[in-house]
Amino acid sequence: MKITLTSVFQKVPEGYIGYVEELLGANTQGDTLEEARENLKEAIELVLEANRQLAE
Repeated sequence: MKITLTSVFQKVPEGYIGYVEELLGANTQGDTLEEARENLKEAIELVLEANRQLAE
């Protein structure tokens, strides 16, 4: 199954923050935009896995 999610990134004094609009709890930060993107991919996987386990 393929889903489309909206990632939002914002520059802050400490680097970047990011979150997914459609997925509560999927948020992160990074020193660079690339680091924040990679961290958000991991956060998405963790939130989706936790949601799958809760649904069982």
